[in-house]
Amino acid sequence: MTLAVQVPEELSARVPAEQRGPGLDRDAVRLLVSRGTAVSHHGFDELPRQLRAGDLLVVNTSPTLAAAMDGWIGHARVVVHFSTRGDDGRWAVELRDPDGTGTTRARAGASGTAVRLPGGAGLVLEEPLSVCATRLWWARVTGRVLSLLRGHGRPIRYSYTERDQPLSVYQTVFALPSRDGTGSAEMPSAARPFTARLVAELVSRGVQFAPVRLHTGVASAEAHEPPYPERFAVPEASARLINAVRAGDGRVVAVGTTAVRAVESAAGPDGAVRAAEGWTDLVVTPERGVRVVDGLLTGLHEPEASHLLMLEAVAGRAAVGRGYEEALRERYLWHEFGDVHLLLPEEA
Repeated sequence: MTLAVQVPEELSARVPAEQRGPGLDRDAVRLLVSRGTAVSHHGFDELPRQLRAGDLLVVNTSPTLAAAMDGWIGHARVVVHFSTRGDDGRWAVELRDPDGTGTTRARAGASGTAVRLPGGAGLVLEEPLSVCATRLWWARVTGRVLSLLRGHGRPIRYSYTERDQPLSVYQTVFALPSRDGTGSAEMPSAARPFTARLVAELVSRGVQFAPVRLHTGVASAEAHEPPYPERFAVPEASARLINAVRAGDGRVVAVGTTAVRAVESAAGPDGAVRAAEGWTDLVVTPERGVRVVDGLLTGLHEPEASHLLMLEAVAGRAAVGRGYEEALRERYLWHEFGDVHLLLPEEA
C-alpha cells in the first residue's frame, strides 16, 4: 500500500517526548485509535482505557544495540551500520556517508571494499545481502563486533532527529539482554512510550503481556525495501498464552510490526501458535493476511514504507487510509520518537 500523501518535514519528531518539556515522561505522546474507520484521539497514557480485561499485548524484548560506528576507507570517513549477524559469523552491514546531521546518505558498496574500524579491527564487503536489499552487504569482520559496538558504537540515527542520544533513550521498558549479546540494530520503537507505571496500570486492569523476540535489522530512511530475514523467538509460555486468549474473548494486540512478524512466523495454517525460533523471512501482506493478530499498536510510517502492507493486512486498507488522513490533519508526529497508532477491530 502506498498512501497518496506527503508528510511535512515539521511533523518529524526531533527529540524524545521526555525532552520536550519539564515533567514529561516517555508516555507524553499522542495516541490515534482506529476501530475500523472510526477514529478517536487520545494521550498515550489513556491506552489502558482503550483496551479491556482479557486483551493480550505481544511485546518485543529485543534490546537495541549501539549499532553505528565510524570507519575509514582510505582517508575517507564512513559510518558503518551493523545490521544482523549471520550463522557463519559474518555481519550484514550498511555503509553511509556522514553529513553532520545523522548518517543519512547511503553509500554504494562493492565486493572487496575494505573498511578500517577502531581498535585495529576491520571489515571487507563480500556480497549483497539480497537482490532486494543491495544497500546491505555481508561483510567479514576482524575483531569482536559486539565488543567493538560497546566500546565505539552509538545508536543509529537519521537526519530528522536533532542530535545524537544515549543508548538508554533507545531501549524500551520491555528490553531484555539476550544470551549471546545480540539485539536490534534499530529500536523496536512502537514500545518506546510504555513506562513501568503504565505497564502496572494495564496489568491491574486485566491486560496480559506475552514476550517474544525479533532482532530487527537496519531500516532505511529513503529506501523502503521489503523486510529481509531476521532472527526471532516465540517462547513456549507465550505461545500457550496467545492460544488461550484466542480461544477466549480477548484480543491479541501486537506492539509493533516486529511483534507481528515474530508471532505470525510461529503460527501454523490453523492459527495455532507454537514455540519457535530461528530466522524468519515472512512478509505480512494483505494477500497473505494475519492468522493470530487482532490489533496492532505501531508508530506512523512513511507513505512508501513496506510496513503499511502489514497494517493493511491487520486492519484493512480503508482503516489505514482513514487513520493516516486524521494523523496528518491533526498534525501527529512521525518516526521513532513520535506519536503512535492503535488499530483495533471495528466494534459491533
